[in-house]
Amino acid sequence: MNGETEVDDSRLEKVIGYTFRDPALLRRALTRRARAQEDDSPDSEGHMDALATLGDAVIDTVVLESLYAAGIADKGEMSVAKMNMVNMSSLRGLAESIGLSDYVLWGKGERHQHVWTSGRVLAECMEALCGAVYLDGGMDAVRNVLKRLLFLV
Repeated sequence: MNGETEVDDSRLEKVIGYTFRDPALLRRALTRRARAQEDDSPDSEGHMDALATLGDAVIDTVVLESLYAAGIADKGEMSVAKMNMVNMSSLRGLAESIGLSDYVLWGKGERHQHVWTSGRVLAECMEALCGAVYLDGGMDAVRNVLKRLLFLV
């Protein structure tokens, strides 16, 4: 599918184990800037970019809390463990494991180029999803999603 048609967001909610109180946040998290521009959405509200930035920080925080709870208290060890857990490859793999590309609303050029198959694109989509979960349900909601997806130690 890869964003060619509207998809049933409730399927994704079942996969991640979280139901959004504000479905507009999920829509925004799944909408790429190129698609928002094609749809003439307001630039600051219609796409995932800000949510990806927020999600990046939230994921880092949840992972650091998890590492600390697991008994990793040395700063250097914690930093290395976090870098190994939270990187482009691991977030992209997490996104692939839940079929996230099937839910994202891609721009026409992105669909044509299959941008989700290379680089950081899917990792950013995963970050945006976590940013939306955070805004909708808080840190516990993100923690629960990442636990459900077996991302945390």
